[in-house]
Amino acid sequence: MPDALQTLTLGGGCFWCTEAVYVQVRGVVDVESGYCNGHVQRPSYEQVCTGATGHNEVVRLVFDPGQITAREVLEIFFVIHDPTTLNRQGNDAGTQYRSGIYFSNVEHEVIARDVIREMGESGVYSRPIVTEVLPLANYWPAEEYHQDFFEKNPGQGYCVAVAAPKVAKFRKTFARLQKP
Repeated sequence: MPDALQTLTLGGGCFWCTEAVYVQVRGVVDVESGYCNGHVQRPSYEQVCTGATGHNEVVRLVFDPGQITAREVLEIFFVIHDPTTLNRQGNDAGTQYRSGIYFSNVEHEVIARDVIREMGESGVYSRPIVTEVLPLANYWPAEEYHQDFFEKNPGQGYCVAVAAPKVAKFRKTFARLQKP
């Protein structure tokens, strides 16, 4: 019998970039851009961009643990964004761009904390990891025009300058986990 699908929600800066990578990962069966862990119900992109809702731009990943483990999902996450910058990824600044792992089961919390501890001890980063690890709360999908944004707009300036290099880094570092 196949393993039941699992879900992890990740905030790694702009959701366009994070989504652009995970749609290419073997075993990831669905990627949805959205917002989570804020206090406004059904927030809009415009509201989230103000930073006043407390939401984070995230991607919700549904994956098959028979093809990719939660640990591997998180290892990719820590390569494609900077987990040492508080409320910022590159030029994107604000609480809506914070590094975060949002879980729906305790097993994923334990794995996330272990990966963060191991990476911190490894010396991979010169600064402390500031990624928050919290239960998923108040998730709301982003507007339709945000879904599959990189795929639909590969020549758009932000996609060329920011998302494409993250995709290239994933392909180089995790070739074994790329969809055929």
